[in-house]
Amino acid sequence: MRMKNMKKAISMTRLLLVPMVVLFAATAFAAAPGITSTGTANTFNLTAQPANLNQPDGSAVYSWGYGCVAGTTPTFAPAAIAGAACPTMQVPGPTLIVTEGQTITVTLTNNLPTSAGNTSILFPGFAVTSTGGAAGLLTQEAVPGGSVTYSFVASSPGTRAYYSGTQGDLQVEMGLYGAIIVLPKTPVSLAACTNGDLQASNLAAESHWGESDFRLATSAYDHAGTCYDREYLFQFAEMDGNIHKQALAQVQAIQASGACLVSGVVTPGNPGCSLSVPTEPYHPSYFVINGRSMPDDMDPNYAPEYPHQPYNGNPHMHPGELTLIRTIGQGRWQHPFHEHANHVRILARDGNLQLSSSTTPVLYTSGLTGDTGVSGPGLAGLLMFNTDTTPGESFDGIFYFTGRGLNWDPYGHHPTGSNDPLASLPCTPDVNGYNSSVPTAVNFMEWCQDHNKPVQVAPFGDVAAGGPATLPDPNVFTNGAWYGGTPYFGPDASLRGGAPACSTTTNSNCTPLLPSNVQANPPNERGWAFMWHSHNEREITTNNVFPGGMLMMMLVDSREFVIDESN
Repeated sequence: MRMKNMKKAISMTRLLLVPMVVLFAATAFAAAPGITSTGTANTFNLTAQPANLNQPDGSAVYSWGYGCVAGTTPTFAPAAIAGAACPTMQVPGPTLIVTEGQTITVTLTNNLPTSAGNTSILFPGFAVTSTGGAAGLLTQEAVPGGSVTYSFVASSPGTRAYYSGTQGDLQVEMGLYGAIIVLPKTPVSLAACTNGDLQASNLAAESHWGESDFRLATSAYDHAGTCYDREYLFQFAEMDGNIHKQALAQVQAIQASGACLVSGVVTPGNPGCSLSVPTEPYHPSYFVINGRSMPDDMDPNYAPEYPHQPYNGNPHMHPGELTLIRTIGQGRWQHPFHEHANHVRILARDGNLQLSSSTTPVLYTSGLTGDTGVSGPGLAGLLMFNTDTTPGESFDGIFYFTGRGLNWDPYGHHPTGSNDPLASLPCTPDVNGYNSSVPTAVNFMEWCQDHNKPVQVAPFGDVAAGGPATLPDPNVFTNGAWYGGTPYFGPDASLRGGAPACSTTTNSNCTPLLPSNVQANPPNERGWAFMWHSHNEREITTNNVFPGGMLMMMLVDSREFVIDESN
């Protein structure tokens, strides 16, 4: 089977089955949270120190990470996210959110164990000047207990990594990495965006349903083709638990021996006061997104059960929205990551837009679900089935989904649906075939060619026979709270396929199914969960136990469900 057709087949299977797993993340959503300063404007006072990272197998993995100096007052973004915190150690480190053209100052204090030696931060892509500290191989370093200050101009927008420039095979492995997001100095106005009409409609829909705007900017770059509706930051890394255990054992042994003390004074260069942790052979046992493994990555941002892992990995969207994905490879391995439901159009790598000399528009997205996507002139980035997260590198991409080309109506419409007025909502195609004239409609951006088409060969609720699939008997398919209910968008669509509709319908073939996940989900969330995961199968395990690792869900809900990214 060709890869493209295989993905379509897999996606169809997911559409019918994945509502079963929506309860994993019924109350948690994501954004691109971070800090804009920890003192005066554009200044960041960071520390490097140890703590433990909680993992779903019950382990607390000894690690090192960057954090905010105790007593500083970070300014958080987006401001509306509840419970924001910047601990003195976190993995990944605080996401630094700055604006193009600003002069940025970062002061790093080394609070790692004395035996760990010096530490530092590299900011690839920027011309950095350093003051204080000691000269290192790649940059100025902070000695144990000391500090070093880095200064640079955020010369261009985009998503980039920062990480330790000292003994990187150990220090980056231990968790000393983070992200910096540079916003464009003059974001593209809504009117100038390539898809401004669609985005204006998306904003109108969000306003109608009471949603807040959690974007950091209207566009990722100073380019009309980089406007977006939602954004998420994902940092991929892996951890070899044996390396972390050896580091902890050596730190404790050296502390117990007193080798770092001379006459009661800490002396880092003392014989025996240094770590010698082998980092090869390399056998990672934990594979993390933003410092967490699945299912922990789908808990809220700043969840108290992960005091040193504040950022989650739980994207959420409505059909027709342009979702900006900011992704960084922070570990030693390349991770072939697969976003089910559509390809991802790469916009930029390491903050460099992928441009063409041609002004001919290119598609953001692929037709795997039949969707021809939306376009931006002069963009030349790849359309990727698997996005590659190369160590130390980043990319920005656009993910887009409407449900077009499924060959059945995902909203469960029926031209004679009498049990629910929403069962016979109109679908008026625009020049591209979408229902775009009424942004406040539940089925905004529905692909009208599939309007009223059933999913089942046998009838399902108010939906007539003749569809492309045969759903299993509900007594076989149901598994308590895990059952998804119906393969439709929205709470009304679920009810149309459930027992209330069956009790009043004249359709003798109605399938008596309950609405999806009534035990676990909010009453108005009836969407689809597309699995996003590494295509290296070992990387979707935690300590070789599946499911775990680099796995999350893209939750797609119809318009009436309010995506609240404040938690």
